[in-house]
Amino acid sequence: MTTMTEASVREFKMPDVGEGLTEAEILKWYVQPGDTVTDGQVVCEVETAKAAVELPIPYDGVVRDLHFPEGTTVDVGTSIIAVDVGGGSAAPAPAAEQPAAAEPAQEPKAAGSGRQPVLVGYGVATSSTRRRPRKGPEVPVQQASTAIQTELNGHTPAAPAATAPAAATAPAAQAAPAGAERPLAKPPVRKLAKDLGVDLTTVVPTGPDGIITREDVHAAVAAAVPAVPEPSVASAPAATQAPASYDTTRETRIPVKGVRKATAAAMVGSAFTAPHVTEFVTVDVTRTMKLVEELKADKEFAGLRVNPLLLIAKALLVAIRRNPDVNASWDEAAQEIVVKHYVNLGIAAATPRGLIVPNIKDAHAKTLPQLAESLGELVATARDGKTSPAAMQGGTVTITNVGVFGVDTGTPILNQGESAILAVGAIKPQPWVHKGKVKPRQVTTLALSFDHRLVDGELGSKVLADVAAILEQPKRLITWA
Repeated sequence: MTTMTEASVREFKMPDVGEGLTEAEILKWYVQPGDTVTDGQVVCEVETAKAAVELPIPYDGVVRDLHFPEGTTVDVGTSIIAVDVGGGSAAPAPAAEQPAAAEPAQEPKAAGSGRQPVLVGYGVATSSTRRRPRKGPEVPVQQASTAIQTELNGHTPAAPAATAPAAATAPAAQAAPAGAERPLAKPPVRKLAKDLGVDLTTVVPTGPDGIITREDVHAAVAAAVPAVPEPSVASAPAATQAPASYDTTRETRIPVKGVRKATAAAMVGSAFTAPHVTEFVTVDVTRTMKLVEELKADKEFAGLRVNPLLLIAKALLVAIRRNPDVNASWDEAAQEIVVKHYVNLGIAAATPRGLIVPNIKDAHAKTLPQLAESLGELVATARDGKTSPAAMQGGTVTITNVGVFGVDTGTPILNQGESAILAVGAIKPQPWVHKGKVKPRQVTTLALSFDHRLVDGELGSKVLADVAAILEQPKRLITWA
């Protein structure tokens, strides 16, 4: 019965839900031990370094055990849930587990020893208590050797002074490791070393025939004085700083993991790898805002979300088509610039789990309605925390809309591996010279950061100027297309 029960239990391991990922955090379990599951049913939600993902179970059965609680980070390939696919109950199975593992281990016996030769981590554990520990026996061994050496010292040929040497050499013998040669020193020198707490085995002898002198002992003391206090002084503050630096009533510590940890690593890698250059331009986007309102009423965009970001994205795509060398990446290993003939347009999105940058695949080939549809799906999925790892891979350029927070502009950091990122500031009425007169116009500030290894000042300026020109005169979407 035990064999059949064990054979019916299937272990579901943490899968690699994204390219190159090594771990994931269990956010929520949707099942508990005893629940019935079916093939394809979602059993838990996990967060990787790229996104939150729901995991379906690949077989039918009854949940036997959840190996990790919510909030635990688990390595890819580690079993996270056990399912009894034979339909057995979850309760009696653990009781049958231990005999099943112990019985095979009791059969073979080591000849003459009575010990059971089992694999590490399997079988009964009684034999492990009979082993001689690898670490920690120094005190008993040294005490034993001290007793032996003291006894030998007490029977040395120097009978008149046997009692004094025996008492004086006991500390030295205790300090000496078992089997080590006894240092040569006269009884007064040994007494001095004992009083000063000096281990004679550590003293360098300078006397004839390797005999330790009083001067050698004093020299050892002088050499040890600066070395002993320094570690204790240095370690004392370290021991007290940790608890003192964290006041739970005034501070909150948030573990950095998952998407936030990956973003931090990527931003550091990008900032200290790619030489960033940022350029700015302030532009009148009044005509673009009018076009947005017209498109909202167009039946071709019925059911689609139309906003300024849609036309900004289209303007950047047109600017890239006019300046294709800006859409590139740096191959460090080959020391080559890789120019991309496609645009995977990244859109930075702030989510409860941190900043993520999903991208629209082949955005350059989409019509305006198709681009609007893709943007809507991307934003909605990101807000729900359901963005897949694949959606965040392979981006070429990115747009970050800091204007939604009321910010005028910024100096964005490149998404790692990309050549450029466009920051869009808040669009708001400002006094502007229009047709020779100062009038209130809808104005925004654009900032373009680019990798100066790939993009020089001229190319970066052309791209930013083209985006600004299109937003100022949206009809260029037709004439430049």
